[in-house]
Amino acid sequence: LAVTFLDRYGNEIGKRGILHDDTLAIQDIPDVFIKAVLATEDRRFYDHFGIDVIGTFRAASANARAEGVVQGGSSITQQLAKNLFLNNERSLERKVKEAFLALWLESRLTKNEILKLYLDRAYMGGSTFGIVAATEFYFGKSVKDLTLPEAAMLAGLFKAPSKFAPHVNLPAARARASDVLSNMVAANVLSEGQAEMARRNPATPIDRRREVSPDYYLDWAFEEVKRLADDGAFGQERVLTVKTGLDIFVQHSAESAMEENLRRDGKRFNASQGAMAVLEPDGNVRAMVGGRDYGASQFNRATNALRQPGSSYKPFVYTTALEAGLYKPNTIVTDAPVCIGNWCPNNYGRSYSGSMPLVTALAKSINTIPVRMSLALGKGNAKIGRAKIIEMSHRMGLTTNLEDTPSLPIGAGVVTVLDMASGYAVFANGGKRAKPYSAIEVRNGRGEVIWRHDSEAPPQQIIAPSVIADMNFMLHRVVEGGTGGRARLPGLVVAGKTGTTNAYRDAWFVGFTGNLVASVWLGNDDYTSTRNLTGGVLPAQIWHDAMAPILVGTEQKPLLGIDVKPGTAEKPVAANTPPAAESGRGGPMTLSRRSYEAL
Repeated sequence: LAVTFLDRYGNEIGKRGILHDDTLAIQDIPDVFIKAVLATEDRRFYDHFGIDVIGTFRAASANARAEGVVQGGSSITQQLAKNLFLNNERSLERKVKEAFLALWLESRLTKNEILKLYLDRAYMGGSTFGIVAATEFYFGKSVKDLTLPEAAMLAGLFKAPSKFAPHVNLPAARARASDVLSNMVAANVLSEGQAEMARRNPATPIDRRREVSPDYYLDWAFEEVKRLADDGAFGQERVLTVKTGLDIFVQHSAESAMEENLRRDGKRFNASQGAMAVLEPDGNVRAMVGGRDYGASQFNRATNALRQPGSSYKPFVYTTALEAGLYKPNTIVTDAPVCIGNWCPNNYGRSYSGSMPLVTALAKSINTIPVRMSLALGKGNAKIGRAKIIEMSHRMGLTTNLEDTPSLPIGAGVVTVLDMASGYAVFANGGKRAKPYSAIEVRNGRGEVIWRHDSEAPPQQIIAPSVIADMNFMLHRVVEGGTGGRARLPGLVVAGKTGTTNAYRDAWFVGFTGNLVASVWLGNDDYTSTRNLTGGVLPAQIWHDAMAPILVGTEQKPLLGIDVKPGTAEKPVAANTPPAAESGRGGPMTLSRRSYEAL
């Protein structure tokens, strides 16, 4: 698949897939660039049989002297084998596989074909793959027009594209380009005078520092497109243009809120990572933050990280109990010790509050109440009650395996950030299933529409509106007078729930309005504890800071069950509001989805 992605307004936001430009032959790539690559990556490329024995021994000796990895000994063929078939794992097994695959490639392809594949498919930073895309991205020109300084800078990207990408770190990119020029002199393909002239006139890439590159979103969207292709949705078409629901303004706001809060307070709370997903109530994903730095880690924490949701899971428990007719928001419940076997849950303050209405129990995030609900749902058998809770959770959109343990009702299972947003979208849309999706429309290489999301079956009503109305009423109280107060926005009807896990390993806030749903998670990749970070602090603040500029001036849709009539949001003060010039358009769009698609 070769996929070009567009945002919701039709602007190109990136590409994914195997990009093999057959129109650009190896002889059309400037000789100076070929020499720069060979001098730096594999000087004996045309002489060895796929494995450069001399280079391997030289690198091994240098690494032994340095007592660390300072040189790589892989040939271009080995690097191509790794790029096509393997991962970046540093292990003897991977190196052995790489060597055998290199021999296999050399036996079936010519040297020029191997070199061409390598230049076309290597990742070169900035979400670009291959020299054609990288030249256009960094310099805005054709490969045929590369100068010597530009060729040296691009040739230096193969070693560490994220580290040496000029739009990320221009001084490092120029220093690496200088090393490439020295390699070319050492390989006798360039004179010292030519190299010095190139150093005095270094390449100047296009300034893309202010551009948002939604790489985590694109990776996830590409997986969705691949699943649709496997299901036969596109027939035999493999060159596709996909219009997505991504909004660069929303993406920028989410990324800025996450980074600014973690930069300011992350060390104080010992929280190093975060993730966020922003959805429309029908499941259309508007933005996704999979981590703080895609260049440093391509692992998508919004879709692939399995973390405990803590108390942010309680709405699924409450929904199950309300649907069973056992409770209403004004039902009086008692916060008192309760045990299942030898396990007895405690509240955050390790005290008990006695009798209170159910709505207050959720607003205060009382732990004993969900456990009592599991007993009531099973008529005294908590295991039967938990089975009903798990069934409801999966019905509402959680896709992970929820282990049946006594502590499940207070969030001891594992979920993803995207799934939590999907589950809460059921509250925002009045009780319909909201499966997350990115692709709105797909066109083939000839520009013909071959698939549309609205041609799929409409979402099903999975929960009665009366139950949703009661849940929204209670979740609104969580923000207005409970643990989610930091997420409150002037002039907006906001509902949601905080979550904090044992030992403070995970902190959550999942919130929604009638327009958008967003889930926020903070923690550490190695599961170490944060420093007493709760969901009502940074996660709720990030949600507030991200959503405030998005919803300014927009017409607010009502939430079922909340009597407050939403109007147009007041303009809150938000430090991370991006200037109109940087957002790519004059502030947030106010058109409905049907309107802009018609236009």
